[in-house]
Amino acid sequence: MNQSLALIALVVRDYDEAIDFYVNKLGFVLVEDTYQPEQDKRWVVVKPEGTGGTSLLLARASTAHQSEYIGDQAGGRVFLFLRTDDFWRDYNNLVDRGVEFAREPKEADYGIVAVFKDLYGNLWDLVEFTDGRA
Repeated sequence: MNQSLALIALVVRDYDEAIDFYVNKLGFVLVEDTYQPEQDKRWVVVKPEGTGGTSLLLARASTAHQSEYIGDQAGGRVFLFLRTDDFWRDYNNLVDRGVEFAREPKEADYGIVAVFKDLYGNLWDLVEFTDGRA
């Protein structure tokens, strides 16, 4: 059996502001932005540059209930982990682009990590693993 996570849905307030943040602040690639008229929504997929396989589906909240979870999809915990091969390069790039860090860089047994917020407040780890894990 060969399975992997292909997409993770991230509830957003607005497609265009989310695309702007992920592409222009985080440096992600816009993979697809297709209008789906039968559901009056867009299929918007972004992914980090590189060879990684998992992408984000930017899913606009379509109900009041869904809107309640924008920025709090993990109940205040770190929600997503952005792995890098050069922590300081990417950390400095994100700082230069105005990304807000909630926790400053620290060295841990597994590598170097810092916590940043996306445009809605979801917490992310920027992490470079140095312990050999894939």
